[in-house]
Amino acid sequence: MNVSHRFAALAAAGLTLTVAATSQVFVLPNAASASVASVSQVQQAAPSVAGGAAGAQSASAFANKSLATKNRIYRTGRLTDVNCRTGSLPSGSTAAYKRFLTRVTNCLNTAWGSQFRKARLPFSKPRLRIITRKVNTPCGKWSAGADGYYCSSNRTMYMLITRKQLRQPFPLGIARLMAHEYGHHVQQVSKIWSYYWTARNRAGSSQRLALSRRSELQAECFSGAFMRTLRDGRHFSDQQWNYTVNWFRQNGHKAWPQNDHGRGPTQAKWMTRGYNSGSPGACNTWAASARNTT
Repeated sequence: MNVSHRFAALAAAGLTLTVAATSQVFVLPNAASASVASVSQVQQAAPSVAGGAAGAQSASAFANKSLATKNRIYRTGRLTDVNCRTGSLPSGSTAAYKRFLTRVTNCLNTAWGSQFRKARLPFSKPRLRIITRKVNTPCGKWSAGADGYYCSSNRTMYMLITRKQLRQPFPLGIARLMAHEYGHHVQQVSKIWSYYWTARNRAGSSQRLALSRRSELQAECFSGAFMRTLRDGRHFSDQQWNYTVNWFRQNGHKAWPQNDHGRGPTQAKWMTRGYNSGSPGACNTWAASARNTT
């Protein structure tokens, strides 16, 4: 569910672009979502429901499919341009990298906070923890190859700065990775994931994959909607965006042993759908046909 995006080199029009390779996400115990470059095993577990009256109330909420198909966040219109100023990202500077991650997160908080207010839904910001080495989280051990990780247990986005990324940072790829991980936080806070995890816990293997694809593709679409707010030419060019989307179209599915994130063309379609509309309403993968979430 979450996604570790390893940066891969793209050559285009004489330019070498480093992009977030795959928006790959898998869920660890406690509904963690991690972005990973290569995955040998996908561990998924639904959160447990507390007993008693509170547990019954939670179970009732989990069972409500309309939380996913008719969520009020879909009726909030285009994400507001928050005049995001991420600053430069020179190679070799850990301090600049940390500033960039913090500023992108602040922009995501502002943009999505506005959407939740319009939806009259309660909102809380995720925590951001920037690390330079792998750590354990309340959702489990850090995954090999992961650059980003969202843990719903403590609602924290973990972003790993590696030497490779310091040498060759690509702001578009990094921002898109963060926007995808943040998309899982949106699913968590809006209670879309409440339905997802209950349905998944009750599903067979093939249906679990189908549900996983809907969750991942929605996060990809949410990321595209946010990235539209950065399309002023200061953050990335149209050429860079188009090549990034095309990379996903051709390669987005290749690192996954199972089709739990969607085929490359499907990932690119939902990313583009979110980007072109700029609205969460374009990202209702839960009401989409099975053919559109393959």
